[in-house]
Amino acid sequence: MLESPMEVASYKRHIYTALSAVLLLATASSVSAATGLSDTDYCQDNAQDQTSSYTYQSNLQQTMNCMLIQLEPYQQADKTPHQRYSAYKAQAWLTYAIHQDSINSHTSDGAYAAHAAEFLLQSLKNDTVDQIDLFQDLPDTSALMRPDLWATLGALKDSNGIASAPREIAFSEIALIWAATNQCERGWRESSPHFRMADRWLEQAREAYVNANDSESNLALQPLIVRYFEQYSPLDMAGKDTCQGQPIESISTDLSPLSAATINMPTPIATYNIIY
Repeated sequence: MLESPMEVASYKRHIYTALSAVLLLATASSVSAATGLSDTDYCQDNAQDQTSSYTYQSNLQQTMNCMLIQLEPYQQADKTPHQRYSAYKAQAWLTYAIHQDSINSHTSDGAYAAHAAEFLLQSLKNDTVDQIDLFQDLPDTSALMRPDLWATLGALKDSNGIASAPREIAFSEIALIWAATNQCERGWRESSPHFRMADRWLEQAREAYVNANDSESNLALQPLIVRYFEQYSPLDMAGKDTCQGQPIESISTDLSPLSAATINMPTPIATYNIIY
């Protein structure tokens, strides 16, 4: 068992680096060539869905649509907050990968997103998703921008906000990663709509949190947001438009044995139009 916060952080970074290397080595000239996803793995139980009115542009898109269908049971109210949150993140990442495939992208982002979504789906199926850390280091093709939004996201996570707003928190997180990637690759005009999207999701998440909790918890949220903002502000890369990946850590020092053993899975770059 890991015994100190320093050992936990080192372990998490080691796992993140190893998984990132595996995913990046898997990428090729296009998303469809790089993911290695097979429709035989995910579409056998969805034969009727494959013959629906949806027109697939590639076998990969058909496979990922089957994966989206398999995520739906984990998004229902009878599942745990961590299961629902993880399922919604996988949904966002798959939708991004579908987008990248539809535009015949030659970057690694789509393959990264597809692999990370598959990792989450398999973790949900194996009932091991609770071992995945809520705080994820940013990949090399993204960066921390808009520390005010990241601060709200971090405070909500630390306050068990996924219990009241798993979808909103998951979507806002991926939107922030996507926005920073777009800013590094194409400039602020491409990132602004996605930062606004993240802002809207976080507004909804905070409203849901306030409605679901007592006054004491609600009063404690704002000071926690301030603490996160103070931690994240020095890391802001918006003025430099540089994406090199960054660690994202919880400021909580109360590490239980369970949290000390969790794995911080890599966060892919996610560009998506959310499928409702």
